[in-house]
Amino acid sequence: MPTARESLLDAAFAALEGRPWPRVKMAEVAAAAGVSRQTLYNQFGSKEGLARALVRREADAYLSGVERALSGASGAAGPRERLAAAAVWTVRSATENPLVRAVLTGCWNERLPTPVTSVTSVTPVTSVTSVRTASPGPLPAPGELLGQARDRAVRLLAGDWPPGAVELPLACEAVARLALSYVVAPAPAADVARMVRTVLA
Repeated sequence: MPTARESLLDAAFAALEGRPWPRVKMAEVAAAAGVSRQTLYNQFGSKEGLARALVRREADAYLSGVERALSGASGAAGPRERLAAAAVWTVRSATENPLVRAVLTGCWNERLPTPVTSVTSVTPVTSVTSVRTASPGPLPAPGELLGQARDRAVRLLAGDWPPGAVELPLACEAVARLALSYVVAPAPAADVARMVRTVLA
């Protein structure tokens, strides 16, 4: 059973699919989650806090998917195939989720929550009850999120990378940037896997 926080984030995401973020009402989000408006404010503090938590959750879910692909959970066996699976996940995730696309590219439109990317804009915690409303921290810039994906690839593939192949950090960086190019200039996700295999051959 999801927590109130997860239910609220799910409700906010569902509301965002139907209307631009400026038209999403906190009362509607609370009602859709089956909790009071006060519970929503206790959890997030403000609409900005809700937006930041929602975008952070989607960015974290993207990175978890990268890790699943790199660990071979997608059925890919060798390190090159796992790297290709991570690239496919990046393209599919950005295609299906506008928040992931925005965080990866830095391109936000008026339908999406305005990102908060600096620590100075975080509301300080002022009481024990507001600890739950504390911001999840600033959102990563596109280069930082891509760097986090690359670093996970290096860590998870280090033991399996074939000797004599292109250096693993360089390969991971190239694949991350290649995947991002497919996000910016859309093409079928399967194409990125073929391109990764070609580049790393």
